[in-house]
Amino acid sequence: MTSTERVMAALDFRPPDRIPLYDGYWAEFEAAWREAKGLGPEMDIHDYYGVDISIAVGDEGLCPSRAETLEQTDRQTIRRDSWGRVIRTVTGGYFYEQLESAVTCPADLDSLAIDPPDLPSRYAGLDEGMSALKERYCVFAKVGGPFIRTQFVRGEVDFLCDMAADPAFARELAFVVGRHLIRVGLEELRRWDLYGTGIWIFDDMASNLGPMFSPRTADEVLVPVWAEMVEAFRAAGARKVILHSDGNIGPLLDRFIEIGFDGINPVEPKAGLDVVALRKQYGERLALLGGLDNAHILPRGDLAEVRQHVRRLVEIGQEGGLVAGMHSVGADIAVETYDEVVRLLRSVGKS
Repeated sequence: MTSTERVMAALDFRPPDRIPLYDGYWAEFEAAWREAKGLGPEMDIHDYYGVDISIAVGDEGLCPSRAETLEQTDRQTIRRDSWGRVIRTVTGGYFYEQLESAVTCPADLDSLAIDPPDLPSRYAGLDEGMSALKERYCVFAKVGGPFIRTQFVRGEVDFLCDMAADPAFARELAFVVGRHLIRVGLEELRRWDLYGTGIWIFDDMASNLGPMFSPRTADEVLVPVWAEMVEAFRAAGARKVILHSDGNIGPLLDRFIEIGFDGINPVEPKAGLDVVALRKQYGERLALLGGLDNAHILPRGDLAEVRQHVRRLVEIGQEGGLVAGMHSVGADIAVETYDEVVRLLRSVGKS
């Protein structure tokens, strides 16, 4: 099977030739892997381990044409990004501080600048390489979701406060953002012809303990927007719509199935999500993409424990419904441990 055939078979609950794999690798793990294997830069780690999925996303910000650097020094960079935020990044750092938001009050909605979804600069560098990417991977389009992206526009704390104190405004703003994301997602599906695979909505919304808002608040503010997004992508012909969120989204799973999501990722054991239990509960109503424990089991490196852990996944995944992975493979996981994980996923699947 090709990667596309393998992944889509699994998502359709048909037996793949082996359990599909979807992982990303920290630079530190990749460096340790190259050293352990004696490999140079010409070898791609995703090819080596047989990663099956690639996620393609353009610049989905509201207004890329207005993005600009406001200040650059040896210590920091301050810039206005495509979401209209002013953010500060320390030189050499990854995370940022949000200094200003595009929407500070309801009146700002009337003057919110939004570039068209087909703006060429949104997809610079992606259009040219898409054919080759589709030959190697099962490629999905990607957009953010109304929770995380509305935070970009409003600010994390302010949007959470809106959801609690002014849910009508929070819902209106989330719809503005969500409908923009629909337009971008539809353009990605069209220009890259990804209808046969589909689209992922990335909407991190939970800690290890649970969602950052109550199910009641979700129903009032976010569920209508998620539902509109899924319906729009499905109506356009997207074969699968997958939800990505770190953390424990268990309290919302029934809603996500009712909305029409086909699967969830990354199904984190550290957040209390167990693929075996979820399969028993939801059967073929929900595909599971993830399930490997990158917080406890794999970092300990006990190969007997690792084998037991992976075989539980293979047992439910060899007939379909599972794409194995852990979202990110960090420096605390030994190369030998990860090699064993991949060996088991390759050797126990359907031939």
